[in-house]
Amino acid sequence: MTATASSLVIVSGLSGSGKSVALRTLEDLGFYCVDNLPANLLPELVQNMAADDLRRHRIAVGIDVRNLTNDLRLIGHLLTRVRTQGFETKLVFFDTDDAVLIKRFSETRRKHPLSMQGLPLSDAIAEERRQLQPLVALADLVVDTTALNVHQLRKRVLDEVQGHARSSISILFESFAYKRGVPPDADFVFDTRCLPNPHWVPELRPLSGKDAAVKAYFEADPQVATYLRQVTEFIDTWLPRFEAETRSYLTVAFGCTGGKHRSVYLADSLTRHCSAGGHDKVMVYHRELE
Repeated sequence: MTATASSLVIVSGLSGSGKSVALRTLEDLGFYCVDNLPANLLPELVQNMAADDLRRHRIAVGIDVRNLTNDLRLIGHLLTRVRTQGFETKLVFFDTDDAVLIKRFSETRRKHPLSMQGLPLSDAIAEERRQLQPLVALADLVVDTTALNVHQLRKRVLDEVQGHARSSISILFESFAYKRGVPPDADFVFDTRCLPNPHWVPELRPLSGKDAAVKAYFEADPQVATYLRQVTEFIDTWLPRFEAETRSYLTVAFGCTGGKHRSVYLADSLTRHCSAGGHDKVMVYHRELE
């Protein structure tokens, strides 16, 4: 299921098997996602997206029993047309045991799409399996979600799409002033007020932690070096765990009294460290400077 630069992933399967979770996960990975698209519109969708910018060259479409039955029987022909437009196609089918599906529908009080036809739930599931046979036959990958929770399913999708590569987690290092409050979206907050403060050095007071003179001041202080080393070790130790847990975003905040010197220096230092370590989605935001 590894996706190339120009790829179409068809997400299909039984109602209640986790297709919505899979589509949301693909959207987090940068796919343009459409749920319940009439299958016969697939070639036109791909053509329109390919004519747009490069961000539209990774597409995921949910197609299931809500589609017209005739459309489902034509899915092989439609995918062939998509491939002639230069797109790699992958059809992923999500399956779940009937007993688990019945339990999920009873717990969520959702209606099965085919129950609108007056079918009991067990009969609706059986009819759904019959109608989806053309998709199962063409599936490149069948994922059994019977024993998977939401987090495990999301990780499975990430692993398949990215080829077990490093997660595309976005990391934000933010500096702030305690007198204006802690950023509400911070996952980790480090208090740098215990470190020497350039505010009390007259020639450094008007500068910020981005300036060379302030950086030299911090780099010459062993306390700052120890603090930076220990925080760096913490991030290096636990960041892979957050990636493994399929987190999309992580915000690490550094606070000091004015948000101008110590916190800025630490946020910039960690940004450089993670960027040099191969993380391609690293950002920095200095709240009080901006």
